[in-house]
Amino acid sequence: MSVPYLQELTLQLAVGASQLDASLRSRHAQWLIAQQRADGGFAGREGESDPYYTAFALRALWILDALDGQIGSNAAGFLKQRLNQRESIIDLISLIFGSAIVELAVGEVVIPDDDQHWRTRVADLLASLRTEDGGFAKTPEGRAGSTYQTFLSILCYQLIEIPVPDCERIESFLNSQKQAEGGYLEIRAAKRAGVNPTAAAIGSLKALGKLNQDEQQATSFFLSEMQSDEGGFTANTRIPFADLLSSFTGLLTLIDLDSASKVNIEAIHRYALSMQSAEGGFVGFALDQTADVEYSFYGLATLALCQLCR
Repeated sequence: MSVPYLQELTLQLAVGASQLDASLRSRHAQWLIAQQRADGGFAGREGESDPYYTAFALRALWILDALDGQIGSNAAGFLKQRLNQRESIIDLISLIFGSAIVELAVGEVVIPDDDQHWRTRVADLLASLRTEDGGFAKTPEGRAGSTYQTFLSILCYQLIEIPVPDCERIESFLNSQKQAEGGYLEIRAAKRAGVNPTAAAIGSLKALGKLNQDEQQATSFFLSEMQSDEGGFTANTRIPFADLLSSFTGLLTLIDLDSASKVNIEAIHRYALSMQSAEGGFVGFALDQTADVEYSFYGLATLALCQLCR
Protein backbone atom coordinates (compact mmCIF):
# COMPACT_ATOMS: atom_id res chain seq x y z
CA MET A 1 0.00 0.00 0.00
CA SER A 2 1.29 3.46 -0.86
CA VAL A 3 2.13 5.91 1.91
CA PRO A 4 -0.81 8.27 2.65
CA TYR A 5 -0.33 11.78 1.28
CA LEU A 6 -0.09 13.46 4.70
CA GLN A 7 2.48 11.02 6.02
CA GLU A 8 4.56 11.31 2.86
CA LEU A 9 4.47 15.10 3.13
CA THR A 10 5.44 15.07 6.81
CA LEU A 11 8.42 12.81 6.10
CA GLN A 12 9.44 15.14 3.26
CA LEU A 13 9.26 18.12 5.60
CA ALA A 14 11.29 16.32 8.25
CA VAL A 15 14.13 15.91 5.74
CA GLY A 16 14.09 19.62 4.94
CA ALA A 17 13.77 20.66 8.59
CA SER A 18 16.78 18.54 9.54
CA GLN A 19 18.88 20.95 7.44
CA LEU A 20 17.77 24.04 9.38
CA ASP A 21 20.03 25.81 11.84
CA ALA A 22 20.20 23.94 15.15
CA SER A 23 19.49 27.01 17.28
CA LEU A 24 16.37 27.81 15.22
CA ARG A 25 15.12 24.25 15.57
CA SER A 26 15.73 24.23 19.31
CA ARG A 27 14.08 27.61 19.96
CA HIS A 28 10.87 26.70 18.17
CA ALA A 29 10.81 23.17 19.57
CA GLN A 30 10.99 24.50 23.13
CA TRP A 31 8.24 27.02 22.41
CA LEU A 32 6.00 24.31 20.98
CA ILE A 33 6.64 21.97 23.92
CA ALA A 34 5.65 24.76 26.31
CA GLN A 35 2.28 25.06 24.55
CA GLN A 36 1.13 21.56 25.55
CA ARG A 37 -1.77 21.75 28.00
CA ALA A 38 -2.25 19.70 31.15
CA ASP A 39 -4.76 17.49 29.30
CA GLY A 40 -2.09 16.53 26.75
CA GLY A 41 -3.59 18.55 23.92
CA PHE A 42 -2.76 21.88 22.30
CA ALA A 43 -5.01 24.88 21.77
CA GLY A 44 -5.32 27.87 19.49
CA ARG A 45 -5.02 31.46 20.65
CA GLU A 46 -8.10 31.03 22.80
CA GLY A 47 -10.28 28.20 24.03
CA GLU A 48 -9.57 24.65 25.12
CA SER A 49 -7.35 21.99 23.59
CA ASP A 50 -8.69 20.51 20.36
CA PRO A 51 -7.59 17.92 17.79
CA TYR A 52 -6.96 20.56 15.09
CA TYR A 53 -4.25 22.46 16.95
CA THR A 54 -2.96 19.29 18.58
CA ALA A 55 -2.26 17.76 15.17
CA PHE A 56 -0.44 20.90 14.00
CA ALA A 57 1.72 20.94 17.12
CA LEU A 58 2.54 17.24 16.79
CA ARG A 59 3.43 17.63 13.11
CA ALA A 60 5.70 20.58 13.91
CA LEU A 61 7.42 18.73 16.75
CA TRP A 62 7.82 15.62 14.60
CA ILE A 63 9.52 17.42 11.72
CA LEU A 64 11.84 19.02 14.31
CA ASP A 65 12.62 15.57 15.77
CA ALA A 66 11.40 16.88 19.14
CA LEU A 67 8.38 14.63 19.73
CA ASP A 68 9.53 12.47 22.65
CA GLY A 69 7.74 9.70 24.50
CA GLN A 70 6.30 11.86 27.27
CA ILE A 71 4.88 14.48 24.92
CA GLY A 72 3.52 11.78 22.63
CA SER A 73 1.98 9.76 25.46
CA ASN A 74 0.23 12.81 26.90
CA ALA A 75 -1.06 13.81 23.46
CA ALA A 76 -2.29 10.26 22.83
CA GLY A 77 -4.27 10.40 26.07
CA PHE A 78 -5.99 13.58 24.91
CA LEU A 79 -6.78 12.15 21.47
CA LYS A 80 -8.24 8.96 22.95
CA GLN A 81 -10.69 11.06 24.97
CA ARG A 82 -11.96 12.63 21.73
CA LEU A 83 -12.60 9.41 19.79
CA ASN A 84 -16.28 9.13 20.66
CA GLN A 85 -17.18 12.80 20.46
CA ARG A 86 -18.97 14.38 17.51
CA GLU A 87 -16.23 16.23 15.66
CA SER A 88 -16.22 18.49 12.63
CA ILE A 89 -14.58 16.89 9.60
CA ILE A 90 -11.53 19.10 10.11
CA ASP A 91 -11.19 18.03 13.74
CA LEU A 92 -11.83 14.44 12.69
CA ILE A 93 -9.01 14.32 10.16
CA SER A 94 -6.81 16.14 12.69
CA LEU A 95 -7.62 13.47 15.26
CA ILE A 96 -6.82 10.69 12.80
CA PHE A 97 -3.55 12.22 11.66
CA GLY A 98 -2.49 13.19 15.17
CA SER A 99 -3.10 9.57 16.14
CA ALA A 100 -0.96 8.37 13.22
CA ILE A 101 1.87 10.68 14.27
CA VAL A 102 2.03 9.54 17.90
CA GLU A 103 1.90 5.91 16.78
CA LEU A 104 4.69 6.36 14.26
CA ALA A 105 6.82 8.59 16.49
CA VAL A 106 6.50 7.00 19.93
CA GLY A 107 4.44 3.82 19.46
CA GLU A 108 1.31 5.09 21.22
CA VAL A 109 -1.80 3.46 19.70
CA VAL A 110 -4.87 5.71 19.76
CA ILE A 111 -7.04 3.96 17.16
CA PRO A 112 -6.56 0.16 17.26
CA ASP A 113 -6.19 -1.54 13.88
CA ASP A 114 -9.10 -3.85 14.67
CA ASP A 115 -11.54 -1.02 15.46
CA GLN A 116 -13.57 -1.38 12.29
CA HIS A 117 -16.67 0.15 13.89
CA TRP A 118 -14.95 3.51 14.32
CA ARG A 119 -13.59 3.44 10.76
CA THR A 120 -17.02 2.58 9.38
CA ARG A 121 -18.55 5.48 11.30
CA VAL A 122 -15.98 7.85 9.80
CA ALA A 123 -16.60 6.48 6.31
CA ASP A 124 -20.36 6.98 6.77
CA LEU A 125 -19.77 10.59 7.77
CA LEU A 126 -17.61 11.19 4.71
CA ALA A 127 -20.28 9.64 2.48
CA SER A 128 -22.85 12.05 3.93
CA LEU A 129 -20.73 14.98 2.70
CA ARG A 130 -20.70 13.83 -0.94
CA THR A 131 -22.43 16.21 -3.35
CA GLU A 132 -24.02 15.75 -6.77
CA ASP A 133 -21.15 17.59 -8.47
CA GLY A 134 -18.72 14.86 -7.37
CA GLY A 135 -17.03 16.79 -4.57
CA PHE A 136 -17.54 16.93 -0.82
CA ALA A 137 -19.33 19.66 1.12
CA LYS A 138 -18.40 21.10 4.50
CA THR A 139 -21.61 19.79 6.11
CA PRO A 140 -24.14 17.06 5.24
CA GLU A 141 -26.57 19.87 4.30
CA GLY A 142 -24.21 21.35 1.72
CA ARG A 143 -25.28 21.11 -1.92
CA ALA A 144 -22.08 22.21 -3.66
CA GLY A 145 -18.65 20.70 -3.35
CA SER A 146 -15.77 22.51 -1.66
CA THR A 147 -12.29 22.04 -3.11
CA TYR A 148 -10.67 22.12 0.32
CA GLN A 149 -13.27 19.82 1.87
CA THR A 150 -12.77 17.38 -1.00
CA PHE A 151 -9.03 17.37 -0.29
CA LEU A 152 -9.62 16.74 3.43
CA SER A 153 -12.05 13.93 2.68
CA ILE A 154 -9.57 12.18 0.39
CA LEU A 155 -6.90 12.40 3.08
CA CYS A 156 -9.30 11.04 5.65
CA TYR A 157 -10.14 8.00 3.51
CA GLN A 158 -6.42 7.33 3.08
CA LEU A 159 -5.70 7.54 6.79
CA ILE A 160 -8.49 5.12 7.74
CA GLU A 161 -7.32 2.81 4.91
CA ILE A 162 -10.62 2.78 3.03
CA PRO A 163 -10.48 3.28 -0.77
CA VAL A 164 -11.72 6.65 -1.97
CA PRO A 165 -15.03 5.98 -3.76
CA ASP A 166 -15.77 7.14 -7.31
CA CYS A 167 -12.48 8.91 -7.97
CA GLU A 168 -13.54 9.75 -11.54
CA ARG A 169 -16.31 12.02 -10.27
CA ILE A 170 -13.89 13.72 -7.89
CA GLU A 171 -11.53 14.36 -10.79
CA SER A 172 -14.42 15.76 -12.81
CA PHE A 173 -15.40 18.04 -9.92
CA LEU A 174 -11.85 19.35 -9.60
CA ASN A 175 -11.68 20.04 -13.33
CA SER A 176 -14.90 22.05 -13.02
CA GLN A 177 -13.25 24.24 -10.36
CA LYS A 178 -10.31 25.16 -12.58
CA GLN A 179 -10.26 28.63 -14.10
CA ALA A 180 -8.77 29.80 -17.38
CA GLU A 181 -5.79 31.46 -15.65
CA GLY A 182 -4.84 28.13 -14.02
CA GLY A 183 -6.09 28.67 -10.48
CA TYR A 184 -8.92 26.77 -8.80
CA LEU A 185 -12.03 28.01 -7.02
CA GLU A 186 -12.92 26.94 -3.47
CA ILE A 187 -16.64 26.78 -4.27
CA ARG A 188 -18.32 27.28 -7.64
CA ALA A 189 -19.92 30.55 -6.48
CA ALA A 190 -16.51 32.09 -5.65
CA LYS A 191 -15.51 35.13 -7.66
CA ARG A 192 -11.82 34.32 -8.06
CA ALA A 193 -9.31 31.52 -7.72
CA GLY A 194 -6.96 31.39 -4.75
CA VAL A 195 -3.65 29.86 -3.77
CA ASN A 196 -5.09 27.58 -1.09
CA PRO A 197 -7.94 26.01 -3.11
CA THR A 198 -5.46 25.58 -5.96
CA ALA A 199 -3.11 23.76 -3.61
CA ALA A 200 -6.03 21.63 -2.37
CA ALA A 201 -6.96 20.69 -5.94
CA ILE A 202 -3.42 19.74 -6.92
CA GLY A 203 -2.96 17.90 -3.61
CA SER A 204 -6.17 15.98 -4.27
CA LEU A 205 -5.03 14.95 -7.73
CA LYS A 206 -1.64 13.89 -6.37
CA ALA A 207 -3.21 11.88 -3.55
CA LEU A 208 -5.45 10.10 -6.08
CA GLY A 209 -2.56 9.41 -8.44
CA LYS A 210 -4.21 11.60 -11.09
CA LEU A 211 -1.75 14.50 -11.27
CA ASN A 212 -0.42 15.20 -14.76
CA GLN A 213 2.20 17.94 -14.53
CA ASP A 214 2.07 18.62 -18.27
CA GLU A 215 -1.58 19.66 -17.94
CA GLN A 216 -0.85 22.14 -15.15
CA GLN A 217 1.46 24.69 -16.78
CA ALA A 218 -1.12 27.45 -16.39
CA THR A 219 -1.50 26.53 -12.73
CA SER A 220 2.25 26.87 -12.18
CA PHE A 221 2.16 30.32 -13.77
CA PHE A 222 -0.87 31.36 -11.69
CA LEU A 223 0.89 30.38 -8.46
CA SER A 224 4.18 32.02 -9.42
CA GLU A 225 2.33 35.29 -10.01
CA MET A 226 1.08 35.20 -6.41
CA GLN A 227 4.55 35.78 -4.92
CA SER A 228 4.49 39.30 -3.47
CA ASP A 229 7.16 41.92 -2.89
CA GLU A 230 7.35 40.66 0.71
CA GLY A 231 8.68 37.36 -0.63
CA GLY A 232 5.76 35.21 0.47
CA PHE A 233 2.55 34.35 -1.37
CA THR A 234 -0.74 36.21 -1.13
CA ALA A 235 -3.95 34.18 -0.81
CA ASN A 236 -5.52 35.72 -3.93
CA THR A 237 -5.24 38.73 -6.21
CA ARG A 238 -7.37 40.97 -3.97
CA ILE A 239 -5.35 40.50 -0.77
CA PRO A 240 -2.42 42.95 -0.58
CA PHE A 241 -0.17 41.09 1.87
CA ALA A 242 1.48 37.68 2.05
CA ASP A 243 0.77 35.06 4.70
CA LEU A 244 2.53 31.89 5.87
CA LEU A 245 -0.30 29.50 4.99
CA SER A 246 -0.39 30.63 1.36
CA SER A 247 3.40 30.70 1.21
CA PHE A 248 3.61 27.10 2.34
CA THR A 249 0.80 25.76 0.15
CA GLY A 250 1.91 27.77 -2.87
CA LEU A 251 5.52 26.60 -2.69
CA LEU A 252 4.53 23.00 -1.94
CA THR A 253 2.26 22.95 -4.99
CA LEU A 254 4.94 24.41 -7.23
CA ILE A 255 7.30 21.67 -6.01
CA ASP A 256 4.64 19.05 -6.79
CA LEU A 257 4.36 20.57 -10.28
CA ASP A 258 8.16 20.59 -10.69
CA SER A 259 7.98 24.37 -11.07
CA ALA A 260 9.66 25.77 -7.94
CA SER A 261 12.21 27.46 -10.20
CA LYS A 262 9.47 29.90 -11.26
CA VAL A 263 9.66 31.72 -7.89
CA ASN A 264 12.39 33.29 -5.76
CA ILE A 265 13.14 30.68 -3.10
CA GLU A 266 15.50 32.92 -1.14
CA ALA A 267 12.80 35.60 -0.89
CA ILE A 268 10.34 33.02 0.46
CA HIS A 269 12.98 31.89 2.95
CA ARG A 270 13.58 35.46 4.14
CA TYR A 271 9.85 36.06 4.44
CA ALA A 272 9.31 32.93 6.56
CA LEU A 273 12.20 33.89 8.85
CA SER A 274 10.67 37.35 9.29
CA MET A 275 7.49 35.76 10.65
CA GLN A 276 9.30 34.36 13.71
CA SER A 277 8.24 35.64 17.12
CA ALA A 278 11.07 36.66 19.44
CA GLU A 279 9.87 34.22 22.13
CA GLY A 280 9.57 31.33 19.66
CA GLY A 281 6.83 30.26 17.30
CA PHE A 282 5.60 32.07 14.20
CA VAL A 283 2.93 34.64 13.44
CA GLY A 284 0.78 34.32 10.33
CA PHE A 285 1.43 37.59 8.48
CA ALA A 286 3.18 40.93 8.88
CA LEU A 287 0.46 42.66 10.94
CA ASP A 288 -0.07 39.64 13.21
CA GLN A 289 1.18 39.96 16.78
CA THR A 290 0.64 36.54 18.35
CA ALA A 291 2.37 33.26 17.53
CA ASP A 292 0.34 30.06 17.49
CA VAL A 293 1.00 26.38 16.83
CA GLU A 294 -0.74 26.32 13.44
CA TYR A 295 1.33 29.14 11.94
CA SER A 296 4.41 27.75 13.64
CA PHE A 297 3.92 24.58 11.64
CA TYR A 298 3.48 26.58 8.44
CA GLY A 299 6.57 28.66 9.19
CA LEU A 300 8.76 25.64 9.88
CA ALA A 301 7.29 23.75 6.93
CA THR A 302 7.96 26.68 4.58
CA LEU A 303 11.56 26.89 5.75
CA ALA A 304 11.89 23.11 5.31
CA LEU A 305 10.60 23.31 1.74
CA CYS A 306 13.03 26.11 0.98
CA GLN A 307 15.89 23.88 2.16
CA LEU A 308 14.71 21.11 -0.17
CA CYS A 309 14.72 23.56 -3.11
CA ARG A 310 18.31 24.71 -2.56
